[in-house]
Amino acid sequence: MAASEPWITLGRGLDQCRAACARAEVRLFVARDGVQACGFVLLHPRGVAGSPYIASLAVDPRWRGMGVGSQLLEYAESLAAETSRWIFLCVSSFNEAARRLYERRGYRQVGEFEDYVIDGASEILMRKRLDRA
Repeated sequence: MAASEPWITLGRGLDQCRAACARAEVRLFVARDGVQACGFVLLHPRGVAGSPYIASLAVDPRWRGMGVGSQLLEYAESLAAETSRWIFLCVSSFNEAARRLYERRGYRQVGEFEDYVIDGASEILMRKRLDRA
């Protein structure tokens, strides 16, 4: 996480990334290929107005483009659908590849926080309506 975008540009080092993963209010889910971690998603169950919020999603560079990010999103969405109609996430304005993934998965922009983490970049708030089983 700390060695890849958007965290490099946002200035989040290893200690901050570890702290984000260890917060009591988030649930950490890891995708693995056997024993090797391929990526993870951090899900806050009531992060935006009581709806689930994907706090972070990261995929090891060796596993990008292989569906790991989509599978992590799908898993988080399935958990969120148990309790909510909506799921939210933020994506940095300069993280175009991640934004394209989210849009392909049905997420739509609902807000923008200009200069929120760093000057010159926005955090784009996105949401997706979930199908409840």
